[in-house]
Amino acid sequence: MRKKKKQFDVVTLFPEIVEPYVGASILGRAQKAKLIVVKAHNLRDWTTDKHKTVDDTPYGGGAGMVMKVEPFEKAVQTIKGGRVVNVLKKKKTRVIVTAASGKTFTQQDARRLVQYDHLIFLCGRYEGIDHRVTEHLADEALSIGDYVLTGGELPAMVMIDAIARMVPGVIEAESLASESHTQEGFLEYPQYTKPEDYKGWKVPDILLSGDHKKIAQWRKVQAKKKYPPSFS
Repeated sequence: MRKKKKQFDVVTLFPEIVEPYVGASILGRAQKAKLIVVKAHNLRDWTTDKHKTVDDTPYGGGAGMVMKVEPFEKAVQTIKGGRVVNVLKKKKTRVIVTAASGKTFTQQDARRLVQYDHLIFLCGRYEGIDHRVTEHLADEALSIGDYVLTGGELPAMVMIDAIARMVPGVIEAESLASESHTQEGFLEYPQYTKPEDYKGWKVPDILLSGDHKKIAQWRKVQAKKKYPPSFS
């Protein structure tokens, strides 16, 4: 039976930010191999006025503009309904708002979200998105760290990258197994390649020994040394 492609949709005011990244390197090759599909959509396509307005002043006062709920609601319903992209029937879909106030995205979240067939990312700008989007349209809000960015496109691309590379066939299984955050929660051990000695900066002798058991033990010890203190 043919496997379903993992589908990622990004709703943004700036699809031109997203498209070059997802079309290059590993993600680009994965799309050509039909392992994943990544589409960027302009939120303004779901506005109804001639100015294609997507924001308005906040209730209660305050600086800046807030992105309106209506265009996001129409975008989500359209994408879920498959009228813009070829969404396969009975796909398991999850809608994610990228927000500085959201839960911090981790490797565990990548493993969890790769189980879905279809992920829709809603990217904010300006002073943020009307909270009704998070309350009624999204399944969760995620951030990539305790800082504020000018928009949600970078967080969406970071999450798509982390999730997509876990799709079978996108990355070699052996590479995934030895990466940071995959072995007992540890970070990846240090890696070296030729030359053996560069300006006096030498590769550790153990890696040149040919003793695979001792090399494995050394790598485990080095990975533990890099384990984040906040998780110890």
